[in-house]
Amino acid sequence: MSDFSRRNFLKTATLASAAVAAAGLGLYSGKSQAAEFKLKFANNMPISHSMNVRAREMAKAIREETNGAVQIQIFPSSQLGSDTDTLAQVRSGAVDMFALSPVILGTMVPSVQISAVGFAFKDYEQVWSAMDDDLGAHVRAEIAKTETLFAFDKIWDNGFRVTTTSTRPIATPDDLKGMKLRVPPSPIIMSIFRAFEAAPTSINFSEVYSALQTRIVEGQENPLTLVASAKLYEVQKYCSLTNHVWDGFWMLGNSASFKRLPADVQAVVSKHINTAVLAQRDDLAKLQGTIRDTLKQQGLELVAAPPEPFRERLQSANYYGDWHDKFGDAAWSILEKYAGKLA
Repeated sequence: MSDFSRRNFLKTATLASAAVAAAGLGLYSGKSQAAEFKLKFANNMPISHSMNVRAREMAKAIREETNGAVQIQIFPSSQLGSDTDTLAQVRSGAVDMFALSPVILGTMVPSVQISAVGFAFKDYEQVWSAMDDDLGAHVRAEIAKTETLFAFDKIWDNGFRVTTTSTRPIATPDDLKGMKLRVPPSPIIMSIFRAFEAAPTSINFSEVYSALQTRIVEGQENPLTLVASAKLYEVQKYCSLTNHVWDGFWMLGNSASFKRLPADVQAVVSKHINTAVLAQRDDLAKLQGTIRDTLKQQGLELVAAPPEPFRERLQSANYYGDWHDKFGDAAWSILEKYAGKLA
């Protein structure tokens, strides 16, 4: 029997004895005992998003397997603040776990952005081969160097990012020239659109809808599933299938908070988190078959945007050379092992 099992056996036996005694005195209420460990999990996805659907299943499975010792509270839709605010909270330990895109985390740990190099991954076969193997391991090691944060083994899927606009469709790099486009506070995403001579503006996602509605910006870029779940089709006319960056969410944890859990409890939590992530990936894969039709029905005009001209423009702007220098030869060689030669 593991230490965790012995602890819970003794705890259960003690509580049962106390319950019998209390019942004899008419004092036992029948309510479950408070959780020994309460963990906060924050993310910026709507409550209906598959991440949060699977997270609720994950929390239930963890609670059941630990006999109620671990309770995970889920805070979707940026309830605890913007991405940058919540990142500060998870670093301080005020939040225990946070699902965050590498393109945002890159403001703190620049090397994690390597999975967001423009037009690097062509399909999901390349993505998962890299992220579930040595490219993902490289990124997790970089996150661990912060000493305050770590990342669980598997990364949630967010999808390939596309470009939506209200003024004109984007089919070639020239169509982006001068366009006021919302991008996340991300150096690598910003540099992509600057290479196309657009006018990228950094705005937190919680403010994107209103920025599009009031025409502070003409367009934005995000995965199709987020365009649908955030109802951006209400304030955009065109959706160009640029697929310029694959994006995910690292499941970050506060290192000190996680280390307070007994080792066998850590194993239970990690197991169910990774299981939830893999299930969420399957959810998004199935959704890809219907999401385009859904957006068309909402009035969004889908526009083809072949990747070759965009990649050629990035090469001529020395985008790949610049980021190769920033990431270093070792990391770049891991990326090209899966994505092919970029620079």
